[in-house]
Amino acid sequence: MKNFGQKAWMLPQPVLIIGTYNSDGTPNAMNAAWGGQWDAKEIVVSIGVHATTENLNRCGDFTVAFANKNTMVAADFVGIVSAKSHPHKIENTGWKTLKSENVNAPVFADFPMTLECRIIRKIDESAEGYYVVAEIINILVDENYLAADGKPDVEKMGLITYDPVHHGYIELGSRVGNAFSDGKKLK
Repeated sequence: MKNFGQKAWMLPQPVLIIGTYNSDGTPNAMNAAWGGQWDAKEIVVSIGVHATTENLNRCGDFTVAFANKNTMVAADFVGIVSAKSHPHKIENTGWKTLKSENVNAPVFADFPMTLECRIIRKIDESAEGYYVVAEIINILVDENYLAADGKPDVEKMGLITYDPVHHGYIELGSRVGNAFSDGKKLK
């Protein structure tokens, strides 16, 4: 095995789009790869210093949309263009923006699934940013991405993961097994 030392290579890394409102009420979004489930009803996201950080300091509500192949180009765009210099950058994405019914944050309707969240606490707050632990208030799923049983169909979503090794995006594939079941074969 080859050694690489310390790298930010936790895989897979979801491509998360954090939605907030700027101080003037315009929708804002940033691309965040460092986030995940914290507890059954909570998530954690690493937030550096961005316009989004300022927005979260002003209002603890936000949305988290999961990027897929269809939203990839615009998702990358909101990660490389700052709202500090381009406050209306959402217009460039072409995303349909709605006001969340449950939190004070925008919902970008082009994504297959969105979490509506509210900050519970910030961890390690510093000049470089902080970690946000947030309660999931509600989950929205585009009806085009529902399975026959009415629940989200993750395979249909075509979600992407960030490749931190080669700085790319990879579409997640098809189902390969059954959780809490396939391992029973080894009992």
